[in-house]
Amino acid sequence: MSPNPISSAIAAVLAGLGALAILSARLLIPGVVLVALAVIVLVALKMAQQWQQAVVLRAGKFLAVRGPGLFWIVPILDNVAALIDTRLRTTQFIAEQTLTRDTVPVDVDAIIFWIVTDVRRAALEVASYEEMISWVAQTSLRETIGAADLARLLSNRRAADEELRATIDAKTADWGIRVKSVEIRDVRIPVALQDAMSREAQAERERQARVILGTAEAEIANKFAEAA
Repeated sequence: MSPNPISSAIAAVLAGLGALAILSARLLIPGVVLVALAVIVLVALKMAQQWQQAVVLRAGKFLAVRGPGLFWIVPILDNVAALIDTRLRTTQFIAEQTLTRDTVPVDVDAIIFWIVTDVRRAALEVASYEEMISWVAQTSLRETIGAADLARLLSNRRAADEELRATIDAKTADWGIRVKSVEIRDVRIPVALQDAMSREAQAERERQARVILGTAEAEIANKFAEAA
C-alpha cells in the first residue's frame, strides 16, 4: 500500500523541521526525533478511500479490518494484506457452443452484478475472488443452459436470470460475496436454425391466416343462408 498524500505531507513537514533543527547545533536531538517521527508517519499512517476497506495482518495473522479513512499500523509488525473495493461491480461472461436440453448449440452473453459484503473472507479465503467470480459465473451459465430448453431461454429470460443469480450466489456466499443480479444480454443460435425457425413461424402465420379466412367465409355463408 503506497503512502497517501496526507501522511506524505505530514512527513515532509516533520522532516523539514527536523532538518532545520539538525542544522542548529543546539537542537540536534530534537531534530533527529522529528526526522524519526516523519519516517514513522510515512510508514504507519495509512488511508483508505470511502469505497475501500483494508485487511491488516499482525505478524502474519489477521488483526482487523480498517477504513475507510485514516488508520494507523505498527511498522514492521503490521502490514496491509489487501485493499478491497466494496462498490457494486460487474463481470461479463460468455458460454460458447453450449448445448441446451433439446441439444441446440447456443452462444450466451451475460453480465453479473456483485458486491463484497465480507472483506475478511474475500481477502483471506480466496486467492483471487475476481477471477473466481468469472469462472463460477461461466460454469453456472453452462449448467443453466444445459438444463433449459431453447424456447425457455428465448422467451423467459427473467426466470433464467433469477435461477442463474441464485446458483452463483449460493457458490460465492462462503467467500463473502453477494450476487445482486444476473442479466442474460444475448442468446445466439446457429444461422441455419434461425432460418428454420423463421420459416416455421411464417408457416404458422399462414396457417392462422387461412383458419381466420375459412372462419370468416363460413360466417358469411351462414349469414346468406339465414337471409335466404
